[in-house]
Amino acid sequence: MLRQVAEGVLIHESEFLQSNAIVVHGRAGVLLIDPGVQGHEMARLANDLSDSGQTVAAGFSTHPHWDHLLWHAQLGTAPRYGTARCAATVRDQLSDPGAKARITAHLLPTGIAEQVPLDLLGQITALPAETAQIPWDGPQVRIIEHQAHAPGHAALFIEERGVLVAGDMLSDVLIPMLDLNDTADPIEDYLAALRLLDDVAGDVDVLVPGHGSVGGADEVHARIDQDRAYVHALRDAHVPSDPRVGPSAKPGWEWVSDVHNGQAQRLAGRSERDTTSG
Repeated sequence: MLRQVAEGVLIHESEFLQSNAIVVHGRAGVLLIDPGVQGHEMARLANDLSDSGQTVAAGFSTHPHWDHLLWHAQLGTAPRYGTARCAATVRDQLSDPGAKARITAHLLPTGIAEQVPLDLLGQITALPAETAQIPWDGPQVRIIEHQAHAPGHAALFIEERGVLVAGDMLSDVLIPMLDLNDTADPIEDYLAALRLLDDVAGDVDVLVPGHGSVGGADEVHARIDQDRAYVHALRDAHVPSDPRVGPSAKPGWEWVSDVHNGQAQRLAGRSERDTTSG
């Protein structure tokens, strides 16, 4: 089920929202980034790794949204990491006894609610603040932390392989989705994150978004520019000229227009409140 995208780096694209799980080969096992969504896919991934003589040496969640916090018992008990802010957010979320029930309710319309194992949800270890590399016995994986999409969101740059794991950014099917919850300036947060990704873009040969298609070196700057143009349009209350929104959206992804409309309305509301309070 795994497809190689670079030396020692493989991915599995889920049937649900084109979610990408990433496997990085190390010297004593693999690093598993955002392992998947449906239980049967994660179990098959575990079996494939076992059949090839590999075990999971470490896991990493790019950010504190449920679809990036899942795990399967067959993947083992390796440490699962996240940034300090990501892990703190997860702890706060799971302190609510109704959190898992709400995820299940949210998934009911999708038809996969029974296929999503929540028993090991969010059991991640916080890396110390400002940690620059994932601690594991394999290729160096640089942590590029920012606050664009969620608290403690991290893109990962596997420098020796030229692979950028972008988390929920730089997708060809999803527009930038801003963190509009208790953030002072979500627009600037997103633009700052894009600048960080721009800093490494010239060294990237393979781009793996959290959802959507893998891109080559020729697509990295183009996707950054597209995301920046969308955020600028959102900031300026313009209708975005973006193929991911409206009639040009990929079949099955028409709902992304609803995401855009919701973001635009919430930002307009914030602007009105700021004007009134000022």
